[in-house]
Amino acid sequence: MLKSYGKLSSEVYDIDKNIGSSFGDVEYYYSRVKDLDGEILEPGVGTGRILIPLLKEGINISGFDSSNEMLKVCKSNCEINNVSTNLFIDKMESFKVNKKFTGIIVPTGTFLLLYKREDSIRALENFYNHLEDSGKLIIDITFNKEIKIGDRNTRIFETENGETILLNTEIIDIDYINQYSTSINNYTKYKDGKYLSSELEYFSMRWYGIEEFKMILEAIGFKNITMSSDYIYLKKPNKNSEIITIEAEK
Repeated sequence: MLKSYGKLSSEVYDIDKNIGSSFGDVEYYYSRVKDLDGEILEPGVGTGRILIPLLKEGINISGFDSSNEMLKVCKSNCEINNVSTNLFIDKMESFKVNKKFTGIIVPTGTFLLLYKREDSIRALENFYNHLEDSGKLIIDITFNKEIKIGDRNTRIFETENGETILLNTEIIDIDYINQYSTSINNYTKYKDGKYLSSELEYFSMRWYGIEEFKMILEAIGFKNITMSSDYIYLKKPNKNSEIITIEAEK
Protein backbone atom coordinates (compact mmCIF):
# COMPACT_ATOMS: atom_id res chain seq x y z
CA MET A 1 0.00 0.00 0.00
CA LEU A 2 1.32 3.42 -0.97
CA LYS A 3 1.69 6.36 1.35
CA SER A 4 1.03 9.09 -1.29
CA TYR A 5 1.13 10.10 -4.21
CA GLY A 6 1.19 7.23 -6.71
CA LYS A 7 0.31 7.13 -10.40
CA LEU A 8 -3.47 7.21 -10.08
CA SER A 9 -3.57 9.70 -7.21
CA SER A 10 -1.23 12.04 -9.12
CA GLU A 11 -3.47 11.74 -12.17
CA VAL A 12 -6.55 12.56 -10.10
CA TYR A 13 -4.80 15.51 -8.47
CA ASP A 14 -3.96 16.93 -11.90
CA ILE A 15 -7.56 16.54 -13.07
CA ASP A 16 -9.08 17.94 -9.87
CA LYS A 17 -6.62 20.83 -9.44
CA ASN A 18 -5.46 21.54 -12.94
CA ILE A 19 -2.94 24.14 -14.03
CA GLY A 20 -4.73 27.47 -14.18
CA SER A 21 -7.14 26.71 -11.34
CA SER A 22 -6.83 28.78 -8.17
CA PHE A 23 -8.45 29.08 -4.76
CA GLY A 24 -7.00 32.56 -4.44
CA ASP A 25 -3.66 30.98 -3.58
CA VAL A 26 -1.96 31.51 -6.96
CA GLU A 27 -2.69 35.23 -6.91
CA TYR A 28 -1.81 35.53 -3.24
CA TYR A 29 1.55 33.83 -3.53
CA TYR A 30 2.43 35.86 -6.60
CA SER A 31 1.68 39.08 -4.70
CA ARG A 32 3.91 37.97 -1.82
CA VAL A 33 6.97 36.86 -3.85
CA LYS A 34 6.98 39.23 -6.85
CA ASP A 35 9.16 41.77 -5.08
CA LEU A 36 11.66 39.27 -3.66
CA ASP A 37 15.01 39.70 -5.37
CA GLY A 38 16.41 36.23 -5.94
CA GLU A 39 15.41 32.61 -6.40
CA ILE A 40 12.30 31.09 -4.81
CA LEU A 41 11.97 27.42 -3.87
CA GLU A 42 8.74 25.43 -3.69
CA PRO A 43 9.10 22.18 -1.72
CA GLY A 44 6.25 19.74 -2.44
CA VAL A 45 5.72 21.27 -5.87
CA GLY A 46 3.20 18.60 -6.89
CA THR A 47 1.86 18.99 -10.43
CA GLY A 48 3.06 22.58 -10.72
CA ARG A 49 -0.31 24.26 -10.13
CA ILE A 50 1.35 27.13 -8.25
CA LEU A 51 4.81 26.96 -9.78
CA ILE A 52 3.82 27.19 -13.44
CA PRO A 53 1.72 30.39 -13.18
CA LEU A 54 4.56 32.00 -11.21
CA LEU A 55 7.07 30.97 -13.88
CA LYS A 56 4.79 32.49 -16.51
CA GLU A 57 4.84 35.75 -14.55
CA GLY A 58 8.63 35.79 -14.63
CA ILE A 59 9.25 34.59 -11.07
CA ASN A 60 12.60 32.81 -10.62
CA ILE A 61 11.32 29.67 -8.94
CA SER A 62 12.38 26.03 -8.77
CA GLY A 63 10.90 23.08 -6.90
CA PHE A 64 11.04 19.50 -5.76
CA ASP A 65 8.71 16.74 -4.66
CA SER A 66 9.07 13.42 -2.85
CA SER A 67 6.75 11.68 -5.35
CA ASN A 68 8.24 10.55 -8.66
CA GLU A 69 4.76 10.36 -10.15
CA MET A 70 3.85 13.91 -9.15
CA LEU A 71 7.13 15.23 -10.53
CA LYS A 72 6.52 13.44 -13.84
CA VAL A 73 3.18 15.24 -14.12
CA CYS A 74 4.82 18.55 -13.17
CA LYS A 75 7.51 18.20 -15.85
CA SER A 76 4.86 17.32 -18.43
CA ASN A 77 2.79 20.34 -17.41
CA CYS A 78 5.86 22.58 -17.72
CA GLU A 79 6.41 21.34 -21.28
CA ILE A 80 2.75 21.88 -22.17
CA ASN A 81 2.92 25.43 -20.80
CA ASN A 82 6.28 26.22 -22.42
CA VAL A 83 8.14 26.95 -19.19
CA SER A 84 11.18 25.32 -17.64
CA THR A 85 12.98 25.32 -14.32
CA ASN A 86 15.03 23.06 -12.06
CA LEU A 87 12.86 20.23 -10.69
CA PHE A 88 14.16 17.38 -8.56
CA ILE A 89 13.15 14.53 -6.27
CA ASP A 90 13.75 15.11 -2.56
CA LYS A 91 12.13 15.42 0.85
CA MET A 92 11.37 18.57 2.82
CA GLU A 93 13.05 17.32 5.96
CA SER A 94 16.29 16.20 4.33
CA PHE A 95 16.93 18.06 1.05
CA LYS A 96 20.31 19.76 0.66
CA VAL A 97 21.31 22.09 -2.16
CA ASN A 98 24.38 24.29 -2.47
CA LYS A 99 22.51 27.56 -2.59
CA LYS A 100 20.24 29.71 -0.49
CA PHE A 101 16.92 31.23 -1.46
CA THR A 102 15.25 34.58 -0.91
CA GLY A 103 11.95 32.81 -0.41
CA ILE A 104 10.57 29.34 0.29
CA ILE A 105 6.86 28.75 -0.28
CA VAL A 106 4.71 25.78 0.76
CA PRO A 107 1.10 26.53 -0.27
CA THR A 108 -2.24 24.78 0.29
CA GLY A 109 -1.42 22.63 3.30
CA THR A 110 1.20 20.50 1.53
CA PHE A 111 3.47 20.88 4.54
CA LEU A 112 0.96 19.00 6.70
CA LEU A 113 1.64 15.79 4.76
CA LEU A 114 4.62 15.56 7.13
CA TYR A 115 2.32 14.12 9.74
CA LYS A 116 5.07 13.14 12.18
CA ARG A 117 5.98 16.09 14.39
CA GLU A 118 9.71 15.39 14.29
CA ASP A 119 9.72 15.33 10.49
CA SER A 120 7.84 18.60 10.22
CA ILE A 121 10.19 20.35 12.66
CA ARG A 122 13.23 19.03 10.79
CA ALA A 123 11.70 20.41 7.60
CA LEU A 124 11.20 23.86 9.14
CA GLU A 125 14.79 23.83 10.36
CA ASN A 126 15.90 22.80 6.87
CA PHE A 127 13.93 25.65 5.31
CA TYR A 128 15.59 28.09 7.73
CA ASN A 129 19.05 26.81 6.80
CA HIS A 130 18.32 27.21 3.08
CA LEU A 131 17.14 30.81 3.34
CA GLU A 132 19.33 33.84 2.79
CA ASP A 133 19.55 36.32 5.65
CA SER A 134 16.20 38.16 5.74
CA GLY A 135 14.76 35.50 3.40
CA LYS A 136 11.07 34.66 3.78
CA LEU A 137 9.21 31.45 4.49
CA ILE A 138 5.57 31.58 3.36
CA ILE A 139 3.62 28.50 4.37
CA ASP A 140 -0.03 27.40 4.67
CA ILE A 141 -1.61 25.35 7.42
CA THR A 142 -5.18 24.08 7.30
CA PHE A 143 -7.69 22.61 9.73
CA ASN A 144 -9.61 19.34 9.50
CA LYS A 145 -12.96 20.48 10.80
CA GLU A 146 -15.70 18.15 12.00
CA ILE A 147 -14.19 14.91 10.72
CA LYS A 148 -14.78 11.59 12.43
CA ILE A 149 -13.65 8.01 12.02
CA GLY A 150 -15.77 6.23 9.43
CA ASP A 151 -16.53 9.32 7.35
CA ARG A 152 -16.71 8.25 3.70
CA ASN A 153 -16.69 10.05 0.38
CA THR A 154 -16.91 8.94 -3.24
CA ARG A 155 -15.81 10.99 -6.25
CA ILE A 156 -15.63 10.23 -9.97
CA PHE A 157 -13.09 11.70 -12.38
CA GLU A 158 -13.05 11.53 -16.17
CA THR A 159 -9.72 11.53 -18.05
CA GLU A 160 -9.11 13.11 -21.45
CA ASN A 161 -8.95 9.69 -23.15
CA GLY A 162 -12.32 8.49 -21.90
CA GLU A 163 -11.23 6.63 -18.78
CA THR A 164 -13.04 6.87 -15.46
CA ILE A 165 -11.31 6.95 -12.07
CA LEU A 166 -13.44 6.14 -9.03
CA LEU A 167 -12.06 7.44 -5.72
CA ASN A 168 -13.42 6.10 -2.43
CA THR A 169 -12.09 7.75 0.73
CA GLU A 170 -12.63 6.72 4.34
CA ILE A 171 -11.25 8.26 7.55
CA ILE A 172 -9.75 5.37 9.52
CA ASP A 173 -7.94 7.09 12.39
CA ILE A 174 -7.76 10.41 14.22
CA ASP A 175 -4.80 10.64 16.59
CA TYR A 176 -5.61 13.56 18.90
CA ILE A 177 -2.46 13.07 20.96
CA ASN A 178 -0.08 13.25 18.00
CA GLN A 179 -2.33 15.61 15.99
CA TYR A 180 -2.96 13.85 12.71
CA SER A 181 -5.72 12.03 10.87
CA THR A 182 -5.37 9.13 8.45
CA SER A 183 -7.64 8.11 5.60
CA ILE A 184 -7.52 5.32 3.03
CA ASN A 185 -7.96 6.37 -0.59
CA ASN A 186 -9.00 3.61 -2.97
CA TYR A 187 -8.52 4.55 -6.65
CA THR A 188 -9.97 2.33 -9.41
CA LYS A 189 -9.66 3.07 -13.14
CA TYR A 190 -12.11 1.81 -15.76
CA LYS A 191 -12.70 2.28 -19.47
CA ASP A 192 -15.89 1.24 -21.24
CA GLY A 193 -16.91 -0.59 -18.08
CA LYS A 194 -13.71 -2.66 -17.97
CA TYR A 195 -11.31 -2.61 -15.03
CA LEU A 196 -7.85 -1.22 -15.86
CA SER A 197 -5.95 -0.64 -12.62
CA SER A 198 -6.25 0.28 -8.96
CA GLU A 199 -4.26 1.90 -6.19
CA LEU A 200 -4.70 1.87 -2.42
CA GLU A 201 -3.16 4.75 -0.50
CA TYR A 202 -2.72 5.77 3.12
CA PHE A 203 -3.11 9.54 3.41
CA SER A 204 -2.16 11.17 6.71
CA MET A 205 -2.48 14.89 7.49
CA ARG A 206 -1.14 16.73 10.51
CA TRP A 207 -2.70 19.75 12.17
CA TYR A 208 -1.10 22.50 14.21
CA GLY A 209 -2.51 25.16 16.48
CA ILE A 210 -1.69 28.66 15.26
CA GLU A 211 0.18 29.76 18.38
CA GLU A 212 1.92 26.38 18.60
CA PHE A 213 3.22 26.79 15.05
CA LYS A 214 4.38 30.34 15.74
CA MET A 215 6.30 29.20 18.84
CA ILE A 216 8.04 26.46 16.84
CA LEU A 217 9.12 28.99 14.21
CA GLU A 218 10.42 31.35 16.88
CA ALA A 219 12.37 28.55 18.58
CA ILE A 220 14.06 27.74 15.25
CA GLY A 221 15.07 31.39 14.85
CA PHE A 222 12.42 32.89 12.58
CA LYS A 223 11.29 36.44 13.29
CA ASN A 224 8.76 39.03 12.09
CA ILE A 225 6.05 36.36 11.93
CA THR A 226 2.70 37.40 10.48
CA MET A 227 -0.53 35.49 9.89
CA SER A 228 -3.22 35.88 7.25
CA SER A 229 -6.34 33.88 6.53
CA ASP A 230 -8.17 32.71 3.42
CA TYR A 231 -5.58 34.35 1.14
CA ILE A 232 -6.30 37.89 2.31
CA TYR A 233 -3.09 39.48 3.55
CA LEU A 234 -3.10 40.17 7.30
CA LYS A 235 -6.75 39.17 7.65
CA LYS A 236 -6.96 37.96 11.23
CA PRO A 237 -7.73 34.21 11.48
CA ASN A 238 -11.08 33.32 13.03
CA LYS A 239 -13.10 30.19 13.75
CA ASN A 240 -14.39 30.10 10.18
CA SER A 241 -10.96 30.35 8.55
CA GLU A 242 -10.05 27.44 6.30
CA ILE A 243 -6.47 28.39 5.37
CA ILE A 244 -3.89 30.19 7.51
CA THR A 245 -0.86 31.58 5.70
CA ILE A 246 2.15 32.27 7.87
CA GLU A 247 5.07 34.41 6.81
CA ALA A 248 8.33 34.36 8.72
CA GLU A 249 11.71 35.96 8.13
CA LYS A 250 15.16 34.52 8.78
